[in-house]
Amino acid sequence: MEAQSKTAHLVFVVDDDKSMRHSLKTLLEKSGWQVEIFTKGQDVLTRLKDICPDVILSDVRMPAMSGLELLENIKNDLSPPIVLISAHGDIPIAVKAMQEGAYSFIEKPFDPYRLLAALRNGARQHRQALETARLRARLNSLSGLDRIFLGENFKIKLLREEIFDLSATDSPVMLLGETGTGKSLVARAMHDLGGRASEPFVVMNCATIPLENFEPYMFGVKGKSNGAFLRADRGSLFLDELGTMPLEIQAKFLRVIETQEFFMLGDSAPTKVNVRIISASNENLENAVEHGRFRRDLFYRLNNVVLNLPPLRERKEDIILLFEHFLGQQALLYEIATLAFTSDDIAALLSHEWAGNVRELRHVAERRVLAARRGGGSVAKAIARNGEPDDVPETLRGAVAAFEKQLIGQAIKNHQGRMDAVAEALGIGRRTLNEKIVKLGLRKDELL
Repeated sequence: MEAQSKTAHLVFVVDDDKSMRHSLKTLLEKSGWQVEIFTKGQDVLTRLKDICPDVILSDVRMPAMSGLELLENIKNDLSPPIVLISAHGDIPIAVKAMQEGAYSFIEKPFDPYRLLAALRNGARQHRQALETARLRARLNSLSGLDRIFLGENFKIKLLREEIFDLSATDSPVMLLGETGTGKSLVARAMHDLGGRASEPFVVMNCATIPLENFEPYMFGVKGKSNGAFLRADRGSLFLDELGTMPLEIQAKFLRVIETQEFFMLGDSAPTKVNVRIISASNENLENAVEHGRFRRDLFYRLNNVVLNLPPLRERKEDIILLFEHFLGQQALLYEIATLAFTSDDIAALLSHEWAGNVRELRHVAERRVLAARRGGGSVAKAIARNGEPDDVPETLRGAVAAFEKQLIGQAIKNHQGRMDAVAEALGIGRRTLNEKIVKLGLRKDELL
């Protein structure tokens, strides 16, 4: 069934009297309603298979199907409310209508203001009921929240409450936390739980976009491609690794946030958008501001609300619970019996530093299950992740690339994904590091 827009309310008007139908249609349209008119209740039932109105206004006495019979046929928890009108209104009919679940009962000739108030209140309550049902459905399906926020640590409990509260707003939110703490899943959850859930959720990883491609990717090229802002119109734009955004781009980006309009490359007219910004960083952006790598005004524009995601080492009481959860998921996926814990397994889990946080814990659970399918393995071995060495490349160029890939990968592990520290340790610039990561096909989520 097609959902209604969030602007004008839609009302179905059902009356076998032609003059009354058109009189009601004129009144409602002048009051800003979208109106569909019907002569028979059966036609309403057919139309309800395609679209659900915010409210139904129906005459009581009609041939074939009365207003009360129509009410009985569509009555369920999320059906649109029905306001009944009748020239033959009396107390018994009104009482029966309300007992059967009618939202309101109004006699002809009716007061237009009273009628409009009843329809408006009914429509508002219906939308609220649909929004509540949608929220509950999404909560039940958000595996991301299950993976990241399963646990009893007080920081996680507080974070869950903050996510639910902030999902209902359009304020910019900045997510701070180490690699693997679940920033992308939090961003997605905030979008899914909010009023923009049915609109696009666009992810933009600032670290993977070369400088020369940044503007086309963000703003688009007229007649050729839409940028991230236009693709996220009416929805949410998630800016991951915000600190790597080139300084040359930051002023233009700030203007878009403040004005909600931008110029596509090659276009002389601005494009208007309505986008919620959610950003994330695993580095200290205040430090980047002090060193001139990030604009102070942009930083304060985006950090209106900040959520700090705790590393796994600060919620050790949740490690066993989380690992058992992941282990059960992976066992189901790979169709093996759920594995039992040993005291050595628990010791290995609690003694590990978990530099890759919850993401690393999930990967360890998967490796443990894969090893069990082959008839062996342990948690300690899954954590150690002893792999076979790569084949030696045949050419000098291949050998250099392999060496760079190994060196950069190891540096990313050593510095827990903190890219400024990685670049400094390797003696190269941050932009050069980003370009090499893209060229070599390295993925931080696979390294940590």
